[in-house]
Amino acid sequence: MSMSVASVGNGPDESGPESKAAGPAGSQAVMRALDVLEAAASDPIDLGTLASSLGLTRSTAHRLASGLAARGYLRLAPGEGYSLGPKVMELGARARAQRPLARIARPHLEALASETEDTVHLGVLEGDWALYLDKLPGRRRFEISSRVGERHPVWSTGLGKALILDGDAATWERFFEIGSARGPNREQARTAWLGRMSNYADWGYAFDLEENEPRVRCVAAPIRDASGLTVGAISVSSASHYMDDARMKALSQMVTGTADRISGELGWRRRPSGQ
Repeated sequence: MSMSVASVGNGPDESGPESKAAGPAGSQAVMRALDVLEAAASDPIDLGTLASSLGLTRSTAHRLASGLAARGYLRLAPGEGYSLGPKVMELGARARAQRPLARIARPHLEALASETEDTVHLGVLEGDWALYLDKLPGRRRFEISSRVGERHPVWSTGLGKALILDGDAATWERFFEIGSARGPNREQARTAWLGRMSNYADWGYAFDLEENEPRVRCVAAPIRDASGLTVGAISVSSASHYMDDARMKALSQMVTGTADRISGELGWRRRPSGQ
């Protein structure tokens, strides 16, 4: 972040609780400025709450917030308080351009493939279809027929289901009508499929129960960006005789953990339960 220390603070404020020694004055000012940015990241925050939550005097909090607002890192809305400004959005866009999803995810996918010995996919929602961006073949004597660049129905793939977990019933029904698959279960009852989608949304991960390809099952979970929006998904796929119910349940923890780590690199943080 390119800002002069002078624009966000001139060293410790000896009159307040933040005056405790914590390194050089310039370093303190930068760290406090970052604390202010993070405090304003969730919801607008007024000056008094900002100062008390960070243990700063009101004058120090005002100096830091005003400096950040002058550079566009914060914006001040009358009656609301400070919130993130356009400069933060600009830097976020640049960061995403520098580190595309496939590059960020690759080492995590490799670790997951090594641990499970199964095929691992990375995909995104492209229009009405699940698009595979990356694939790491498994080590078992079984080949998944998918290829990078292929598009598959959202309703039949675990990865596709994970991409739409945040949707409502109407969204799920719309995707249920799009595309056909080679799996044996396409004619399943709509209500049963919608019921499973509701469960998957509650769990935070999804299954493919041989719906896309005969004798192939998978476990998938969404990848989220800093705003919490789903920007991709990962899945672990294997032959059904390697994927009984007990193993799929165990894999769900590994897959969601990997997805969460990728999401963390995109700036996402899991909110405490109930938020």
